[in-house]
Amino acid sequence: MDRRKLLGTMGTTAAGLAAGVSMRPDAVAAEPHDETPVGQFHLSLCAFHIAKRDPKFQVEAQHYCSPVNDEVHQCVIFDSNRKDARILGVEYIISDRLYRGLPVAEKKYYHPHTYEVLSGLLIAPDLAEAAETELMGKLVTTWGKTWHTWADPKAALPMGEPLLMWAHTKDGQIDPELLAARDRRFGVATPAMRQRRAHLGPVPQVNPPKSVDEIGRQWTNEGPDEPGRK
Repeated sequence: MDRRKLLGTMGTTAAGLAAGVSMRPDAVAAEPHDETPVGQFHLSLCAFHIAKRDPKFQVEAQHYCSPVNDEVHQCVIFDSNRKDARILGVEYIISDRLYRGLPVAEKKYYHPHTYEVLSGLLIAPDLAEAAETELMGKLVTTWGKTWHTWADPKAALPMGEPLLMWAHTKDGQIDPELLAARDRRFGVATPAMRQRRAHLGPVPQVNPPKSVDEIGRQWTNEGPDEPGRK
């Protein structure tokens, strides 16, 4: 079974985070498949990462993800979906329940996915529309810890220390040319996806962190961090 057919089969099972639905390969495999660790990275996601210390530094990030359990998933990040793509780094995705239980000192490493989902910036290009919409409903309150070891994908070699990455959290942050290029390549329209996901909640407008030590917020800049608040 090729990747596209497998992802179509995954459908609702690909959305296990914080919902008790598993992304485990044994939950979807009706045919023999690659049992190596690399062979388990079935779910493809496309998003954009920004450096937490410098929101102007933005890169397209192709994710290939695999479950650890129902509330923890791990992704390898590439600079493209071509066969010659470079590994930029890794991302660990956890449920909101697990995030709330983290020590404060650890929370600073985790960015929210709320805006990415509701704005349409995050897509699962190999999934059918219904399956993608269901998946995004499970991802909307999750958190990601992302380190890029190949910090500058334009560099010939991965130089320097790992770079802590963040997510876009409000309108006007994304480089419009970067977004337009992604949409053309995958044949999608981000505004249409934003409208399609409106039932999941209001699109938040959260300011970028003022320092690498500031903890992220999903919905608001101040007060209770809940949807629908001004």
